[in-house]
Amino acid sequence: MKIKFLNILLLFYLLTTQLWAQSKQVTVSGLVKENKTNTALSFANVVLKTASQKTFVAGTITNESGRFNLANIKSGKYILEISSLGYATHEQQLYIGNLSDYLDLKVIELTENVNSLDEVVVNAPTSTINSKMDKKTFSIADNITQSGSSVLQAMQNLPSVTVQDGKVQLRGSDKVMVLIDGKQTALTGFGSQSGLDNIPASAIEKIEIINNPSSKYDANGNAGIINIIYKKNKKEGFNGKAGLTTGLGSLWIRKENLPTIRPQYTLTPKINPSLSLNYRKNKINAFFQGDYLYTETLNKNEFVTRYYDNGDIINSQLKRNRNTHFTTIKSGFDWTIDDQNTLTISGLFGSEKIIDRGDQPFFNADLSERRRLWQFLEDELKTTVMATAAFQHKFKEPGRLLNVGFNYTFHREDEKYYYDNILTNSSGTDAFKLLSDEKVYDLNFDYIEPLKQGRIETGIKLRKRDIPTNMDFKPGQNSVIDANAGGPATYKELIPAIYGNYVFENQKWEAELGLRVEYVDLNYEVNPNHNTYKSDGYNYTQPFPNMRLAYKFNEDNKLSIFFNRRVDRPNEVDIRIFPKYDDAEIIKVGNPMLKPQFTNSLELGYKKNWEKGNLYTALYHRFADATITRISSTVPGSEIIYATFQNVNKSYNSGIEMVLSQDVSKLYSFNVNMNTYRNQIDAFTVENKYPTSHLFSAPKEVIVSGNLKWNNSFHFAKKIDAQLTAIYLAPDIIPQGKIKSRFSVDFGIKKTVQNGKGEFFINATDLLNTMVPKKEIQGAGFHYSSNDYYETQVIRLGYNYKF
Repeated sequence: MKIKFLNILLLFYLLTTQLWAQSKQVTVSGLVKENKTNTALSFANVVLKTASQKTFVAGTITNESGRFNLANIKSGKYILEISSLGYATHEQQLYIGNLSDYLDLKVIELTENVNSLDEVVVNAPTSTINSKMDKKTFSIADNITQSGSSVLQAMQNLPSVTVQDGKVQLRGSDKVMVLIDGKQTALTGFGSQSGLDNIPASAIEKIEIINNPSSKYDANGNAGIINIIYKKNKKEGFNGKAGLTTGLGSLWIRKENLPTIRPQYTLTPKINPSLSLNYRKNKINAFFQGDYLYTETLNKNEFVTRYYDNGDIINSQLKRNRNTHFTTIKSGFDWTIDDQNTLTISGLFGSEKIIDRGDQPFFNADLSERRRLWQFLEDELKTTVMATAAFQHKFKEPGRLLNVGFNYTFHREDEKYYYDNILTNSSGTDAFKLLSDEKVYDLNFDYIEPLKQGRIETGIKLRKRDIPTNMDFKPGQNSVIDANAGGPATYKELIPAIYGNYVFENQKWEAELGLRVEYVDLNYEVNPNHNTYKSDGYNYTQPFPNMRLAYKFNEDNKLSIFFNRRVDRPNEVDIRIFPKYDDAEIIKVGNPMLKPQFTNSLELGYKKNWEKGNLYTALYHRFADATITRISSTVPGSEIIYATFQNVNKSYNSGIEMVLSQDVSKLYSFNVNMNTYRNQIDAFTVENKYPTSHLFSAPKEVIVSGNLKWNNSFHFAKKIDAQLTAIYLAPDIIPQGKIKSRFSVDFGIKKTVQNGKGEFFINATDLLNTMVPKKEIQGAGFHYSSNDYYETQVIRLGYNYKF
């Protein structure tokens, strides 16, 4: 009896112990590192499986410090698997007992997999629309039809984007802020977009389109932000990429010159060598990106028929042959001081040399009499130097960050212009020289605090920007240029700003609320001897709120609503007081009295995902007061057209955008982007003060326009990929007129060779030679129609090699 009692007692003890042990829950943690360098491996996959059936129990990824936690694990026998791209999978048996609530596995080292491929290429498309639906991301490598082109040309295929007169538009508006690696620089212009057509696409990793920026971004640019991200590799050891692209444009003459002028460019050569280097060892990651782009381009070839109210008819052609040398160098290093502190130092150098040689003859209605020949030489050298220092401190709590950044930009414009004015009985030469040195200082502090269901972002930024400019005029015989309008002018801008942004998320709802407060003090000091303009400026303190509210029906369906208030401050070139030839009979001059344009935006977005595709649809509406637009007018007694910017009345931009992506098969996939919008500018009357005070009035202008883009991707056997892109641009409104519809078809093909290390590509833009901008302009005392047969058809051949 005693033995039976002891056996029962023992059995009861074992059963209760087992039951208690099954209810015990343990947290397992560890630190994953690379075995050679002893550096932490972030984003490694950690999976826990049962030892007997190897079924999944729990999983996570390591954080930026290489740490992982697996919570609520019951006691028992398990297999722990840790894997990361480029490393051999680590497996170990794990027994979890019931004596401790926490189990720390200390350091787990992964060994580099020497038998793995140098690079894994995933052909399955990644959604271009991010989870917040406020940003679209596009890889330059996927844009085969524009490989070897400039950044501006590469943008033409992207959803929401159109390019008109060398400027980027988003959803029908050119009020776009262009960033490089998240920063405004003089390389792309502080709002002016200058230089985009000369930055080689070979230097760029990807392009982000941000239609609804949060408060952490500068408030400038009502249409949104385009962020150009340079290449930067972080692979271990020494590696890089070298490439060479060559091509020809203007393959034939689309329309013959008017009589008696120099030939237009044909068979224009292009050459673009590029080199990307990276070295990562222990705590240092050093990088270098160098690109050179040489192009000859028929940059302009516009045939114009101008009709004046007095019955006079003038036929002209503005032809411009351009030679461009553009060099960009970006280099720097990341220094991981310790697990919590990182310092990045980088520099960027850009040199843009442009030589334009052009002709503009003026004939009577039947071309029997040449009334005038205008020939010109423009010699421009633009130099940009940028230095950046960025420090990041990671607190012990994952995701809690402090970022401190300083950015200095120097940009010099050294421009010379020579214009020969050849009349029937005389000739003369106008000469100009402009020198402008721009200096910009940016300092920012940004802090991120994770919360239980979201995060808080806050920061401050200070910008100081000075642009002293001097223009020297040397007018020739019969010149229409006002020599007294030259001399010095200085643009000074000071912008301190503070922002806060709160992000919340649970299973069904997402919310993002932000507020940026900017103070702007701008002064434009004008030469006191200027005969029209005086020194001017403005200052304001304004709030710029943003809001996003989203409801998740399920994992594949989400509805979001956005609100933004933004501003468009006049660019320095828009207020620059110096008159400059736009063509022989159009004088472009700035307006220092120009004031900011404030815009409110609303958007409703819906995204649906399915197994092999997704659909994104957005309804948007923007309304602005004191709209900035360009005005062209004449003064009594002269046929010269003066073009300047003015604040006019209210304007509205409403539309619908759709992006559809679908994998049809392993061979074929496509994405379609449709954007339809309505632009309206209310009637207005303004006073133009240059060259003499005169009024200009315009009726209300309304147009419904849009664009359609169809990108087709093909994946053939033997590692051959191809892309066919079709673009249709509907008629659109432009200042004082409209531009007619146009379309183009592009094609590109590439083949991967040398076990994935090399690739050849060939592409052709505007295969059918149909991209001809046609405009109808109605001015005060005149109207005209124009067709621009500039260079759009280009064939390129290139080779890239990774090592």
